[in-house]
Amino acid sequence: MSRLPAPPAELVSFLEGLTDPHILLDDRYRILAANGAYRRQFGAAGGAYGSVVGCTCHAVSHHASVPCDQAGESCPLAQARASGQRERVLHVHHTAQGEEYVQIELVPVVGADGTTGFFVEKMVPLPVAAQPVPSAQGLIGRSLAFQKMLGLVARVAPSRAAVLLLGESGTGKELVAHAVHQGSLRARRALVPVDCSSLPEALFESELFGHEKGAFTGAAQARPGLVEAADGGTLFLDEVGDIPLPLQVKLLRLLETGTYRRVGSTELRHADLRVVSATHRNLQHMVAAGRFREDLYYRLSTFPIHLPPLRERQGDTALLARALLERVAPPPRALQLSGAALALLEAQPYPGNVRELRNLLERTALLCDGDTIGAEHVQQALACGLPPLAGAVGEGAVEPRASAALAGSSRQRRLLDDQALQQALAAHQGSRAALARQLGISERSLYRRLKDSGV
Repeated sequence: MSRLPAPPAELVSFLEGLTDPHILLDDRYRILAANGAYRRQFGAAGGAYGSVVGCTCHAVSHHASVPCDQAGESCPLAQARASGQRERVLHVHHTAQGEEYVQIELVPVVGADGTTGFFVEKMVPLPVAAQPVPSAQGLIGRSLAFQKMLGLVARVAPSRAAVLLLGESGTGKELVAHAVHQGSLRARRALVPVDCSSLPEALFESELFGHEKGAFTGAAQARPGLVEAADGGTLFLDEVGDIPLPLQVKLLRLLETGTYRRVGSTELRHADLRVVSATHRNLQHMVAAGRFREDLYYRLSTFPIHLPPLRERQGDTALLARALLERVAPPPRALQLSGAALALLEAQPYPGNVRELRNLLERTALLCDGDTIGAEHVQQALACGLPPLAGAVGEGAVEPRASAALAGSSRQRRLLDDQALQQALAAHQGSRAALARQLGISERSLYRRLKDSGV
């Protein structure tokens, strides 16, 4: 390794006085100086790399021999070298507590001659609860799609901007809304959810804004609304696309002026709140069709965030499965997933996303009597939701209208059987006899199934 350039003493002294972890880098990714906060938080994570000074930043932070942009991640140093400006990225870093998400802010230091010879990198704690490893709570994932979404959440959370969460059902929009609130300056106040899809139009205004005594039949006393409960905090409008059109204008007034009136009152009230909304609908199409106000859409979507479906989060199914299994089968029952079971779980398309995965794991746990979930348990759980085969129906012929569905069900079951067998075979390292015992079938049946499936 070539001799390290001498860092400016004044700059090193300045970094040492900062409370957040900082390092000074050269343009070859080598750490020239690290302040006390960095050494305490990341120095022990260097492991075999010893002292952090003289090591590359990617070796200490990622235990990698190549820069981040050569390992599938964005590299702030490479970006800053190209742009000449401050760059900010979200990375998974090795720390003394294990792998954690860390925000990186990197600033190029321009010398008197106008060239950039040094870079200052700052580690900023993530303002939201998220883990790149299985965890009992919070957001979980480490796929690129998940990291991109999480980076947007981390950026917008400390601001006052209205956030619109877009994504399919079951992608975790309410969990992300909690993360936005948790990372904001309003975290000590309430996060008040409003399920817009479950409120009938006649009650929506009263639930949201409250009402005075005698405002309508049954209003025996004055009652504050959810807006008042969220004052100083965050109002979460779930399924905002289901808000009745006549009431959208009143919500728009609240967002534009921060004022509202209770039902049956002329008194103008004020509310200091932030709005986070979510929907699985295409609001732009609804605007074009006249079913959603265009001005309200732009008020809600100051900062839209798309939540990726589970099928686009490569590698996250395994992390989520282990974490969710602890939630659906908590101690003292400690269930494990076999390699074959995990492979079969990862092969599913999950149109219901994380919610569907959780339901499948809960069903699988109920079907397993031991301490290890095998592929056969997952296969049985998958088959639970399928209609019965024609041979399993009672007396009488199958109705013609049902025959096509039953045939499709039979094909789906055969596909699941073959898929589970292939996954189990790929994950198994022992003999065929041991595999047969793992699957709960005879060795002869295993060979017959292998022959029938062409494996």
